[in-house]
Amino acid sequence: MIMKHTQYTIATLGSHSALQILKGAHDEGFSTLIISTPDRLPFYKRFQFINEFVEVKAFSKFASVEKKLLNRNIILIPHGSFVAYLGEKGNKNLHIPYFGNKKVLDWEGNRRMQLKWLEKANLNVPRKFGRGDIIDRPVIVKSYGAAGGSGYFIAYNQKDFKKKVSSFLKKEFIVQEYVIGVPIYLHFFYSPLNHKIELMSIDRRYETNVDSLGRLPLVHQENIPITPSFVVVGNSPLSLRESLLPEAYAMAERLVKTSQKIIDKRGLFGPFCLETIITPDQKFYVIEISCRIVAGTNLFIDGSPYSSLIYDEPMSSGRRIAREIKIAIEEKKLSLILN
Repeated sequence: MIMKHTQYTIATLGSHSALQILKGAHDEGFSTLIISTPDRLPFYKRFQFINEFVEVKAFSKFASVEKKLLNRNIILIPHGSFVAYLGEKGNKNLHIPYFGNKKVLDWEGNRRMQLKWLEKANLNVPRKFGRGDIIDRPVIVKSYGAAGGSGYFIAYNQKDFKKKVSSFLKKEFIVQEYVIGVPIYLHFFYSPLNHKIELMSIDRRYETNVDSLGRLPLVHQENIPITPSFVVVGNSPLSLRESLLPEAYAMAERLVKTSQKIIDKRGLFGPFCLETIITPDQKFYVIEISCRIVAGTNLFIDGSPYSSLIYDEPMSSGRRIAREIKIAIEEKKLSLILN
């Protein structure tokens, strides 16, 4: 029997970018389902585009409700909370069909493997400091995994690094040069069905308290005993200088092609984000890659200036995922995009 997309349900965890994902699925004609903790259910029940609610005591306990969902035509859409709460092992152990390539998780979650990927794709990256290297410039220390900017700190030299790392609770981390420039987050979508890269939107993050400290004169900053924090609390839209767009696309294309060589033939597909710094000489430095939908795309539920260049209708990253699944069902190519 030939299945229609209306016979499938799109599901996700009630966090991060769930509203955008399920609104997009609803707009594409899918039934929608949210898996939520009890404290968040009243919030999500406000929205009519969510058809079904499944309660779980904690996201880390997802396996306790998965069995109830297995015998249905459900497709899970991962986002940052899947990484944060289920972890790499938990994601790989999911049995419900999952949009995306789980093998990418190995490369996204390990900072050193991720850096190797970026370098093989010939992308500019900040200098990395390893064991035994003398830190002679400001650096940022990042823990592994997705945690919305938590688990980061800045050190100004070798002495400052030794002092701060002694009380750092994270066991796995990477030390990179702190590049001075404008932070730009480029949201892309790669389709394995038509083999095209699409720039969906661009944002900047608002991070506390580092952004607040930056608004104070230096004399005040020096007298406030606050350690800079990079925890993300919000995002703002950004339009990139048009002359920089060709390089943005080229970086994404090199990244995807490289993934198909070093990960597997499918490589990276679906939504992903290149987190970059642009220096005064208009040079991109890629500081990180997120291999899934990112929260900055929540700004663009009705589309962005960039998605409008591709689509003559509102197209968020969440809806673009649903559109890809819909096309795959129609063309009997679901196996290309699901795990």
